[in-house]
Amino acid sequence: QVQLVESGGGLVQPGGSLRLSCAASGRTFSSYAMGWFRQAPGKEREFVATISGTGSYKDYTDSVKGRFTIYRDNAKNTGYLQLSSLQPGVWAVYYCGAAVGAAVRTSTGYRDWGQGTQVTVSS
Repeated sequence: QVQLVESGGGLVQPGGSLRLSCAASGRTFSSYAMGWFRQAPGKEREFVATISGTGSYKDYTDSVKGRFTIYRDNAKNTGYLQLSSLQPGVWAVYYCGAAVGAAVRTSTGYRDWGQGTQVTVSS
């Protein structure tokens, strides 16, 4: 099992940027794919991005391509999601998940989750 702790969320102005971090426990972080999901009030958790254990494979939902970047530093046991060009009116909790298997878009593919970090885009 992997313990995950997200950080980096907050209030940002439209068009601004944030970097979310996902710190993982354990020595085998590189063997896990990592995904980022978000959940807005009253909505289901949705896929944002995922990255393989080595970082060689990345996938994004269409709405964030070109604006968000997922990457990881296995030496630091930390994954990241760089958010840019944030759109106004966004209020969501971003969660990172760790998957023993492949980097996938479905939340059921992730075994361990962090507690989430809130992102609010408002002027």
